[in-house]
This record gives sequence, C-alpha cells and structure tokens, in this order.
Amino acid sequence: MKKLLGLVVFNCLLTSSVAFAQTSLLVVFPPTNYQTSKEKIFFIGTAPPDGEVLINGRLINRSKAGHFSPSFPLQLGENVFKVRYQNQEREIKVTRLSTQPELPQGLGFAKDSLTPAVDIAKLPGELICFGAVAPPQAGVSVKLAEQTIPLLPQPPQAQLPANSGVLTGRNQPTTSSPNKYQGCTTVANAADLGQPQYSLTLNGQTITETGKGKIEILAPAQLPVVEVSATSGVARTGPSTDYSRLTPLPQGTRATVTGREGDWLRLDYGAWINSKETRIIPGAVPPHTVIRSVGYRRLSDRTEIRFPLQMPIPVSVEQSDGQSPTFGDRTFSLTLYNTIAQTDTIRLDDDPLIYRLDWQQVSPKQVKYTFNLKNFQQWGYKLKYDNTTLVLTLRHAPKIHNRKRLPLSGIKILLDPGHGGKESGAIGPTGYPEKDANLVISKLLRDELVKRGAKVVMTREDDRDVSLVERQQIIEKEEPAIALSIHYNALPDDGDAEKTRGFGTFWYHPQAHSLAIFLQNHVVKTLKKPHYGVFWNNLALTRPAAAPSVLLELGFMINPQEFEEIVNPQEQRKMARTLADGVTEWFKAAK
Repeated sequence: MKKLLGLVVFNCLLTSSVAFAQTSLLVVFPPTNYQTSKEKIFFIGTAPPDGEVLINGRLINRSKAGHFSPSFPLQLGENVFKVRYQNQEREIKVTRLSTQPELPQGLGFAKDSLTPAVDIAKLPGELICFGAVAPPQAGVSVKLAEQTIPLLPQPPQAQLPANSGVLTGRNQPTTSSPNKYQGCTTVANAADLGQPQYSLTLNGQTITETGKGKIEILAPAQLPVVEVSATSGVARTGPSTDYSRLTPLPQGTRATVTGREGDWLRLDYGAWINSKETRIIPGAVPPHTVIRSVGYRRLSDRTEIRFPLQMPIPVSVEQSDGQSPTFGDRTFSLTLYNTIAQTDTIRLDDDPLIYRLDWQQVSPKQVKYTFNLKNFQQWGYKLKYDNTTLVLTLRHAPKIHNRKRLPLSGIKILLDPGHGGKESGAIGPTGYPEKDANLVISKLLRDELVKRGAKVVMTREDDRDVSLVERQQIIEKEEPAIALSIHYNALPDDGDAEKTRGFGTFWYHPQAHSLAIFLQNHVVKTLKKPHYGVFWNNLALTRPAAAPSVLLELGFMINPQEFEEIVNPQEQRKMARTLADGVTEWFKAAK
C-alpha cells in the first residue's frame, strides 16, 4: 500500500543496525525541516530501554525494546521539537502549512484563488462558473467577452478531508474560509472567449487581474473525436486524479469529446480521461454502433463472449460479490455506450459458468448485457478490443484437486512483496524498512503454500525495483487463482501511531470481497490480532481484474509494540502459517 510516511523517508536512513550504531538515540520520522498541513505529527524512533526519552520536556511512553511514536499538536508556522535521551539531544523543525487561501496585506485577491485556473471548454448553454477569494465587503465581478458577471459572497462551505482521513478516523468535514465569491453564466453560441478579467473594488479602489484559464464554447456539430491510445485508458468521474476511477477503457475505444478542463477531456458518456492517453481522429463523426449477433466460445478454463461492433465504443462493468444465495446477486453486467441493439439471436450453450444471459436497451444509447452466473465466486475477467470486436473473457473456477496432504494442489497463487529497491515503504522505529519485512513474510508464506501443494509466483524475490505497472502486468500474464499483495502499514501525519495497530485488508473488485473478509476474520481470530478493518480501496494492486486481488496490511511498522512482533522470527512464522491456513480454508469454501 502506498504509504504517506514512506514518501518522506530520506536517503540517509540505512538499515537498523548501521543507523543504531551511529547514535543511541534515533529519530527516523519526521526529518528536520519537515512540512505538513496536518494539525499534529507523530515522532518515530528508538533509544536503549534504560533511561528516559523526553520531547520538549515531556516524558514519552516506550515499548520494552525502547521504541516510541508519540503525537504532538502543531501550530501554524514553524514548530521546534527537542528530543532528549540522557546527554543526547536532537532538534527537529516541523512547519505546519495553512490549507486556507491567504489574503494579501493590501488590496487584492488571495493567491491562486481565481477559478477556473486552467483552460476549459464547454457546450453551448452549459454553466460556466467563476470563483475568487477576496476581502469581506468587496465588490467582485468578472468580465468574459461582452458579459460582466457579478461574483457574490457565498456562505461558508464544508471542506472535505483527504480520502486518507478514513484511515485515521479524522474524516469529518470542516468549515472553510467565508471569503469565497462565486458567480455563473451561460453562453449560447460557439466561441473562443479568451481569458476572463476579474475586478475587485473596496473602499473606492479597484484592481483587475487576468484569469489563467481561457474559456471556449464548443460547436456541437464539430466536436472532436478521440481514440484511446493507452493500453488501458483511465476513465474517471472528474477532471483530475483526485476523482474516482471508472471501468478502464480498452485500447482503441473511440468517443466524442464534449468538454475539456486543462489536460482532461470529458467523453460523451460522462467519464473524463487525460488527453495524454488519447489521440484525436481528424474529421471523425461522433462514434455510434449497432450490435447484432453475440458470439460465444467455451474454452477449457474460460468462457469467451464476443460482441461484434461497427467501431470500438466505451464500456463499463458491474460485478456482484456473489454472496447472496439468490441468482439475482450472482451477476456480471457489461454496458455498451453509444450502442443500439439489434440482438435478436444469441447462442449460449449450457456453460459451466453462465446460467443465463439477458440484455436490455436501458436508454437510447446504452445496451446492458447481464450474465447470471452459476457460482457465487467469480474468478476474474479480461476485456479488450480485437479490431472492432469487444472480447469479454470470464475465467472458470480453478480445478482444486482436494488432496488431503496437498489441499492446494493445482492452484496458482501470486504473492507480491510490496515496495523494494528505492521504494522503502513505511519505516519502523529502528529504521528497518517495510520492503524488507514484506519480503521476509512473503517468502515464509510462499514456503507454507508450496507445502500445501500450491504453485507460487512472486513479483520479486530480492530487493529490487518493480513498478506498480510491472506488478499489474505480472498478474495479467500469470493469471493466478488469487493475488495477494503483502504489506505492513503506516498512517498519515495526523494518525495516532502510538495507539493504532492491527491487521487490515483492502479490496476493489467485488470478486475479491469474499477473500478479503475471510482472511481478515481468520487472521484476527486465530492470532487474536487487533482488527484494523476491511476497506474498499482503489489501489494499484487491488485493481487487477484478471484474478481476485487483495492487499494485506499485516500490522503497523510505526506502532512500537506491533513493530516488535513484526521483526520477531517466531511471530513471522506464525503469521505465514495462519495466512496459508486461511487461504486453504477459503478455497475449500469458495464455490
């Protein structure tokens, strides 16, 4: 799992033995001159268990081995902390940055508060909204071509925390600055309107400032058409990486562009994609297709459904988790956009996976195909274009031999030891990096799974760089029965490292939900570990669809007591056996 703590680990940190030999007092986080926008910060480090460690004169709690991770509040601006052990002292400066726009001392708008801040393009008649942060009682307006739009003061709005807030329980909205001015307008005809001019009047003085973003109104009859050039185009709910992902668009997908915001394109079915993942098709008309016959082919380990189309169009997938005892919850649905059905004949034999295929024209431009499945558990799928034919591959259940001594015989399992090489991941109190802990437990788990008959594939077997894309590609190529990404945890700056501990699981596709829940319950119950939680999370190693993929956070590197368990060889072997037993039991139950 991507760790916020791991992002700030500096290169001077060596292994725990080297770092510890340099000084008996070690603080691995935060580094000096660290910057954060959080209201508090935790300190991670260690010192010999004899004696006391004080931070700004406060005696702090430590584990039996001498590790510590207390939290301290931060004031805006510079905060100085003095960490003392016996006659040793370290001074660490932490600067808390404001999250609110700051007004200038004189007449003016808050820095970088004018919106839109990038070039945008809209359809005729769509709302175009402008915003600025300005002093109270000011008169604010914006001139766009021949229009002057008043920007009026808005009531305070809730400011939402980052998604990481759910990991610390600090995910409640807060009230933002009340000095926001906003206003909207529409433009009926296609035009290049240029950059808006913002005006601020206060106490008889007026200033103007030119906005950074240009405004364009698109001509509906001349909308550009793009084709997805990336292997898998990342479709999102909005125009930045802050927005949620949607079903990836297979390479070759074509769509009409109905809006633009900076580098992001709004496609005709509502999703956004970065323009760098597309190419413009000059002179192309808006893509649409009819669909007639639907092809069917059953292979030894998968079922293939082929949808012949006139051109590649956007698609989306809906998948149930299969845990309901009714057929209605065992479904896999595929929606084709800009498509009209002429599907009068579909061949579907008695298939080991599919009970029935239904379809309906859910809107004038959308056709939905619903596969009612025979089994609760789904084992992965692939989606691609073969020229203009959409190919959906649904994997069958793996053949489990159910041998008493080798209960996982015939099962391929992929293990992904998180991080590696330059990516250290989280750091324990002694400077010991998560990447090493991940590799140790992954090898132990591999050995336990092999003892039970499984074939195990590892994304890395030593300390090397393996990118997230490469890990995903390995899963795609190997097509394991399941994929487990092995990690140890950390927290954002405002987390409580001293009190937060426990086992957690992360899943994304519904086909992985059962595995995540089962392993979470099994480990927590068997090892009597604290229950950190089960999370739906859009992570690089939960996104692969070719197999049920789960990311496991086995414990917290930054928690002093739990770290002692993490580096304990006996506890490592116990965790590996428990995970292997959990995997074995899940395969017995999966149907």
